[in-house]
Amino acid sequence: MGNRLYLSVFLVFVTVLLSIFHTEQLQSSDSKTLLRIQQQLNFPPVLSSWNKNTDFCSTDSTSSLTVVCYEGTITQLHIVGETRALLLPRNFSIDSFVRTLVRLPSLKVLTLVSLGIWGPLPGKIAHLSSLEIVNVSSNFLYGSIPLQFSLLSHLQTLILDDNMFSGHLPEWLDSFPALTVLSLKNNLFNSSLPDSLNSLENLRILSLSHNHFYGPVPDLGRLANLQVLELDDNAFGPRFPQLGDKLVTIVLRNNKFRSSIPDEVSSYYQLEKLDISANTFVGPFQLALLSLPSITYVNISGNKLTGMLFENLSCNPGLEAVDLSSNLLTGSLPRCLVSNSS
Repeated sequence: MGNRLYLSVFLVFVTVLLSIFHTEQLQSSDSKTLLRIQQQLNFPPVLSSWNKNTDFCSTDSTSSLTVVCYEGTITQLHIVGETRALLLPRNFSIDSFVRTLVRLPSLKVLTLVSLGIWGPLPGKIAHLSSLEIVNVSSNFLYGSIPLQFSLLSHLQTLILDDNMFSGHLPEWLDSFPALTVLSLKNNLFNSSLPDSLNSLENLRILSLSHNHFYGPVPDLGRLANLQVLELDDNAFGPRFPQLGDKLVTIVLRNNKFRSSIPDEVSSYYQLEKLDISANTFVGPFQLALLSLPSITYVNISGNKLTGMLFENLSCNPGLEAVDLSSNLLTGSLPRCLVSNSS
């Protein structure tokens, strides 16, 4: 009986030891991976505090550097380099870099901003199957979005701003049912938009500014949660997009729209910013837009909108900026705009 009890206690003791040893090994492995990332990124200043003695799970978080651990594994990696970071050296290999990243299989949040990373984004990044947030903006990434990205079914935020991505926006966007933020600003995308966009019912922010997108905007009326729509500096048109009524920001500046403004826009009671300048919109300008309860910014300049302005027109007192220039408006400038220095 005593021997059996001794054996049981011994087995429990060994199991605990093995568990601790395994955890330490895992932490050591992750630490080596982070130091390898530091090396592959050419030792940027933001990672200057990292060394072989760093306890990565206990370091203080900053806006530029955050490592979050859960149960001995790294779940969040947030690295933001210096603005206008230079291209990494010619011996940098994005394939090797991503192979290093996928050694952190528990990653849910990956932010790699302004680090000089260059090359086409490898599809093997999809091996990080738990990813929920990806932000690789302000680098020198080019090529198309890899097909393997469609495997990231938990993705909630995708930010690829300020790179050199090109080609088509993929048809398989409906692979991301949880997506709330899609931001591809300042790239070289050159296609029409896929109809699959209207399947992203959780989408809150859609920002495609400063690309070469063209053609009609798909019906976005099903996106009941959409709050920010930024399509400026493309070649979209000709009709004003079909939208839900929860928009806070609509920016359509510098495209090829040439329709009238739908009546329902004047009932967007959460709308704060409307910029449709530098298009060829026609028909009457809806004066009610100036008195929407949340509106602070209106720019309709550079269109062919018609209508008569009145001195006694009412405006939202919160209006900060209004530009009605270069249209076909007549009448007198409303007193509510004259009295507002903005």
